[in-house]
Amino acid sequence: MTTTTPSPTAAGSGANASEAFRASSERRGPAATSQERTDRVVRRVLEAIHQVVREEEVTYPEFQAAKRWLMDVGEGGEWPLFLDVFVEHEIEKVAARTQRGTVGTIEGPYYLPGQTRLPAVATLPMRADEKGDKLVFSGQVRDLDGHPLPGAEIDFWQADADGYYSGFAPHLPDGNLRAVVVADDQGRFEISSIKPAPYQIPTDGPTGALISAAGWHPWRPAHLHLMVRADGHRQITTQLYFTGGEWLDDDVATATKDELVLDPTPTAEGWAVEYDFVLERA
Repeated sequence: MTTTTPSPTAAGSGANASEAFRASSERRGPAATSQERTDRVVRRVLEAIHQVVREEEVTYPEFQAAKRWLMDVGEGGEWPLFLDVFVEHEIEKVAARTQRGTVGTIEGPYYLPGQTRLPAVATLPMRADEKGDKLVFSGQVRDLDGHPLPGAEIDFWQADADGYYSGFAPHLPDGNLRAVVVADDQGRFEISSIKPAPYQIPTDGPTGALISAAGWHPWRPAHLHLMVRADGHRQITTQLYFTGGEWLDDDVATATKDELVLDPTPTAEGWAVEYDFVLERA
């Protein structure tokens, strides 16, 4: 009997991403934005839209189609997906102007808080028959002066060898390939996992309809997600990619950076790679 792996739907992924985002926002608290700042930013966004309407001579049928699409995105719970793929990389670039230490990039829509805590040398939770080449990812967390940061947390998540994330794909157990690894007293860690696969963002909803209508592709290169944090230091949110990886130079989310490309070494069991993180004081 042949079994078929159920693909995650845009609606299901959107609902999970929305729930995770709301939970994360509640922990962080409301944004401290003044009325004057809100007025300025919203006015400029509207002015930019008005300028496009004028310059492109947007028609009423096009306007109505855009209105319907916006309604569909909201009703389908896809705002986290759309904004994280097409907008977040610019927000991250602005934030990076005033940051030092390891280079960051987007968080994306697939982060889930509250994962299992593991010691410095750890294997990510995974299925007994988890597919994929073994990957051992190790490194050290230090401050800007080169001092190790004992007990630093490496909040780590990734797709599996088919490009699916636990919590967003119905066939995966909760917490699969996710964990918070706590570095040792020298800030070092070693995480055993598998090499992830490239994946396409869900395309069966309104975000996918836009991508199709515009003639774009929906693919992201294979990558590891990390939030690295230590007491008194600025958290780094980043993604690490693999040299030679498919879609590395044509990422739909425009999130790749040269500094974040890994070059793993082949081993008898799979692959190994080291990458250190440098955190600045908060």
